[in-house]
Order: sequence, then structure tokens, then C-alpha cells
Amino acid sequence: METQRRIITSCSSMAALFLSMTALMASCSSTAATPTQSFEDNFNIMWSENHFTTSEDGEIWNLSLDNDTGCGFQTKHMYRFGWFSMKLKLVGGDSAGVVTAYYMCSENGAGPERDEIDFEFLGNRTGQPYIIQTNVYKNGTGNREMRHSLWFDPTKDYHTYSILWNNHQLVFFVDRVPIRVYKNSDKVPNNDFFPNQKPMYLFSSIWNADDWATRGGLEKTDWKKAPFVSSYKDFAVEGCRWKDPFPACVSTTTDNWWDQYDAWHLSKTQKMDYAWVQRNLVVYDYCKDSERFPTLPWECSISPWA
Repeated sequence: METQRRIITSCSSMAALFLSMTALMASCSSTAATPTQSFEDNFNIMWSENHFTTSEDGEIWNLSLDNDTGCGFQTKHMYRFGWFSMKLKLVGGDSAGVVTAYYMCSENGAGPERDEIDFEFLGNRTGQPYIIQTNVYKNGTGNREMRHSLWFDPTKDYHTYSILWNNHQLVFFVDRVPIRVYKNSDKVPNNDFFPNQKPMYLFSSIWNADDWATRGGLEKTDWKKAPFVSSYKDFAVEGCRWKDPFPACVSTTTDNWWDQYDAWHLSKTQKMDYAWVQRNLVVYDYCKDSERFPTLPWECSISPWA
């Protein structure tokens, strides 16, 4: 709990910056993934199917949370490396205590040896900015949190959240802008920080986390505002689908754009965007938390700019 309070301490200071950001100077990458078929083609409901709805045309998918339960879905297939993208519109109004998660994981549950790549959207009181928390797990060990504010209101319209994953880097994108770069390194013989061996499903869910999500648990979920609804559309994937027993993803190749040299590092334009994010939107970075980590984790020494 003390860790969560320390992480959240600087969030309120970002409100003024958030209100002043009405446009982003960044330009977008030219590579785009196209939406991949329907919900039924790609996903299964994990639990509480009665908390899942779609638009009449089936193009928009809604997950809801009430005082009884939340809801979630996962891909039917596992992937090892690729580009994964979804448009989300987050819970509007007073969403304190509510977490919308959009993530990849090597297991159906939170197993002790899982690999995981997380986007978590932390709800807040009305008028306060949303915070995005990202995290990376390798063999069950996480504690690699970063938190960012946004330059827009993610409850008013759909915005695109994407993950680029190859053997060289993990990049978290918001509307094609890189907000976090997590690098691999071949200088470590026993790599215990970069998830690159296990295939993963992609998940999304909405759930109550008012013991930690908003101001370290000080702000509780107001169930009178329920149901809380997050919405999704335009899922797109360009990745190596895992096929037992000997999938093509076992050894990396450069046959696909997401595993070629240009995807191993940020482009010049992406570096400019990333620098802007670093200057203006970072709320918390575990690599700068010397109180929590007197000896910083090894991966903190790897430059994201290389």
C-alpha cells in the first residue's frame, strides 16, 4: 500500500498540464494494422457474459462493472511477437476505484510464472485526469510500473492503444505515440526482465480495484454510479500466431515488418514524440524510485534511445 501511495503522490500535479494539452505535435507512424474480423472471430468471454454487450452492428463491444462483478475477454489464439492494437473509450464521469485493463499474458490466470505486458487505466474522480499504468512481468515478477497522464480525455472518444513486441524491445503506444520503451539486452546471460520466450493471449477486463487504484486506495468506488462501462472496437493484430508443437515463432525471422531492423528501435520522429512524452506526461517511473529500489533493477541501465 505504501508503494502505491508513493507512486500516486505526483498525480494531482499533472492536472494543470492535462488541461493545457489540446493537441499533440507528434506525427503518426505510416505502418498500420487493419481491424481483424469480428469479436466472435477473435475473442472468448472470460466471465460474466451478461455484463458484455455489443452495438447493433457488432462493431463496438462493451464491458460493464457493477457491485456484483466485472467482465473480461481474451483472444482465442496466442502470439509470440507482433503488433497488437485496439481502440478503447474509457469509463466516463466518476470512475474512482475502477480499472480497465488491456494486456497480454502467457496464462489464463495470474500464475506464479507468467509473463505479462500491461496497460491499466486507473479511474478517477470527475474532472481529474485518467492515469495509465504500464507494467512488464517476466516469470511472475513485475514491479516495473510506469504511470503517465494523457493529452486528451479518454472518455469522450475512442483512442488507439497498441503494443509493439519483438525480441529487441517492447513499445507502448497511445494514438501511435510511443509513451514507454522497454528494451532487451544480449549483455545479460540469464535474462530475468524481458519477456521473450512465452507466447501470450491478449486480454481486456474491467474490475474494482479501489484498494489501490485511485490515490493509493483513498478514493473508493461509488457504486451509486454503476454500471461502469468501457467500450472497444477495431482490434487489429499483425503477429506470429502460436501453433503447437513447432510454431514458426520459435525462432525469430525478419520476414515481418514488426521483426525487422526498423522495428528494433524508435524512428527519428518517434524519438521526438517520446522525448515530448518524457518531458510532459510521466507521473511515475520505477527506474527513478531509489527509495523503493536502493539498487535499481538492471534493465534501468538500458537506454531506450538506442
